[in-house]
Amino acid sequence: MSTKPTRTMNTTRSLAAAITLLVLATAARAQQEVMVSQYMFNGLFLNPAYAGSHPYTSAALLHRDQWTRMDGAPTTSMLAIDGPVMGERMALGFTLVHDRIGVSRDMEIAGQYAYRIRVSEKGRLAFGLKAGVSVYSANLNELTYWDQNDAVFQSNIKNAPVGKFGFGVYYNDERSYIGLSVPTLYAADNAITSDASSALQHYFEQHYYLNAGRVFELNESFDLKPSVLVKVEPQAPVQADINCNVLYKQRLWLGAGYRTGAAVVAMLEYQVNPYLRLGYAYDMTTSRLQAYSGASHEVMIGIDLGRDLIRIKSPRYF
Repeated sequence: MSTKPTRTMNTTRSLAAAITLLVLATAARAQQEVMVSQYMFNGLFLNPAYAGSHPYTSAALLHRDQWTRMDGAPTTSMLAIDGPVMGERMALGFTLVHDRIGVSRDMEIAGQYAYRIRVSEKGRLAFGLKAGVSVYSANLNELTYWDQNDAVFQSNIKNAPVGKFGFGVYYNDERSYIGLSVPTLYAADNAITSDASSALQHYFEQHYYLNAGRVFELNESFDLKPSVLVKVEPQAPVQADINCNVLYKQRLWLGAGYRTGAAVVAMLEYQVNPYLRLGYAYDMTTSRLQAYSGASHEVMIGIDLGRDLIRIKSPRYF
């Protein structure tokens, strides 16, 4: 008789700690880092070395509603700005990301620095660093849980800062690119709250991203761009985004993709004028979550500014 309540209490506390991890870190391990379908046009969200890969200042605003039929599903809003400074060797970037998942909120502000080296007539290799801070909040008392007296849920988490540092390498020429990055190489995440310190120590896992793509000219009207993004997290299965986009008359991108074990994706992007790009992506879940989650929607506005932009004859491929 004496051991049964103890086992029940231990089980309850273990489940409570697991839920706290799930809420504060993400809805799933893959959500600890930014996940977007239009990654091939927004490389700064994945890799700090992407900064300055165009000879002009570029900005993008993106919003993603994921799993629209599910209460508390992730929603993400992102802003990215980058451009070369002091010639073309160095570049700076800035990203602002707001994530909402269930009862948790995360606001990340980060700066990127890239140093670019010419390795061929048209190819450049860049090394990038990222430094920023995430501010976490979670209304834990909004959760439904077993033990009403569990200390894990007795107080909310409000504006808890977490410093983050990342690194990346990126190569590109006029028609191809390849990048390797660790967006969060280190996170100072061991003391978000004293109430649940044992459950929250180092909940961030390092994610490794490898992405690549190339543009092939089919004829005067059409170009073809296959691309891939491989996501590796040691505690989860490897996931890959496999995409193919067609460019029509250097203005309209139409594409489709498959996220292994998760979703199929349809995309379009339209170059309104030399300065303005509009994009949209639709994700349809293919996993067992499909019956409950609904689709995901992603909209993007891109702005490219530079005094020589109009004279650039080649379109923006990535």
